[in-house]
Amino acid sequence: MSLNNIQLSPSHLTELYRNSLVQTTEGSETKEKPFNQTTTQIVKPKRVDSPINEWKYLGENKKDILLVVRYANAPHLPGEQMNFLVSILGACKLSLADVAILNIANTPGDTYDSVWQQFKSRIIVLFGTSPTEFAMPVNFPEFQVQALNNCTFLHTPLLEELERDKILKSKLWVCLRRIFNLP
Repeated sequence: MSLNNIQLSPSHLTELYRNSLVQTTEGSETKEKPFNQTTTQIVKPKRVDSPINEWKYLGENKKDILLVVRYANAPHLPGEQMNFLVSILGACKLSLADVAILNIANTPGDTYDSVWQQFKSRIIVLFGTSPTEFAMPVNFPEFQVQALNNCTFLHTPLLEELERDKILKSKLWVCLRRIFNLP
């Protein structure tokens, strides 16, 4: 099979082009139609007044939870740290769809004010970035759950430090249980 003749299923196309493909339906049929030009059209994503489209983040942010990391050599997170973070989310009964992972090394703004203006999250966890480095108006120690502007903040060490150290992991778990009301 050559690269010019690759066949993709409708579900793969939908996953690849989530923001730019729209499937139209004729009538109220519920069975899946084969992918072809009559059932799918390409549309340009609408530009919103807010420049959030320029901010690259991972996840769907369905629950307004922002996880802030800083990795200069990765678009979002290195693989090992991503696996660890997904396991943390799973323990909190969350998924990547519930959160936004923002690598502030690759964004137009890396300070509290710029991130707050873009996301207006209800929970923000800073992994490896102190409140001072994040230019927050308050400073607080690691593993202290801090409220500010109707948002809950948590500052922790880098993900790789958390993964290696059982004591740090247990401190993180205590904070996450408190933030997410877990048993």
